[in-house]
Amino acid sequence: MNKPADLPTNVSEVHGSTFSGASNGDLTADSAVAATIECRDLYKTFSEGSLLVEVLKGINISIHAGEQVAIMGSSGSGKSTLLHLLGGLDSSTSGEVYIQGKKMSALGETDRGQLRNQYLGFVYQFHHLLPEFTAVENVGMPLLIRGEAPKLVIEKAKEILNKVGLGSRFQHKPAELSGGERQRTAIARALVTDPVCVLADEPTGNLDNKTAHVIYELMLSLNKGQGTSIIMVTHDSELASHMERIHVLENGVLHPA
Repeated sequence: MNKPADLPTNVSEVHGSTFSGASNGDLTADSAVAATIECRDLYKTFSEGSLLVEVLKGINISIHAGEQVAIMGSSGSGKSTLLHLLGGLDSSTSGEVYIQGKKMSALGETDRGQLRNQYLGFVYQFHHLLPEFTAVENVGMPLLIRGEAPKLVIEKAKEILNKVGLGSRFQHKPAELSGGERQRTAIARALVTDPVCVLADEPTGNLDNKTAHVIYELMLSLNKGQGTSIIMVTHDSELASHMERIHVLENGVLHPA
């Protein structure tokens, strides 16, 4: 069967994608009642020359299905570092992160990539869309990497793009989209795999107030419609106030607001 024209010829052509390749291992959740994401006694230390900088100090948090959680803190407080650890994109100095009951430290990099692809979606302040690919190609990329049939990938990508109001932008490349449209495309990419949790790092930080509000409302509506948990790092107290739970990261310690 010939490859549909909407998709790139070879996944190996794609570099710098947020989504890692998958293995054939079984990474189903250990428990039906496991937290979506949980960390226990999480520490992260960076070295700067001869100095050791302890950024995170014994973080404990659990996020369950459908929850909306905001993590606030000043610039440089470690919010993004924590989000990367919760999403399995970085390793802690000590402590454990569990995704759907799976201990991330017990998995190799290939299985960690599969787990991210299977259960998580990521949205960043910058959209990180691949400039040479269209909106539908960018959105379908995680499914293509997962190994799903190209025809099904196109159908799912178009369906989620319609949900975020970009039904007329399937064939537009990132340079042909507005800032708000690029961020909506990034949200569609995060949601196309039906993740149990979306991790969002200042997702409205580069947008004007009006567009930021639209993007935020879109994320909440998709959260309610699909039952997807949201962990959002933000410095915007107005946006955070609409979330179900707010935690503040100060001096390496996370506490309820």
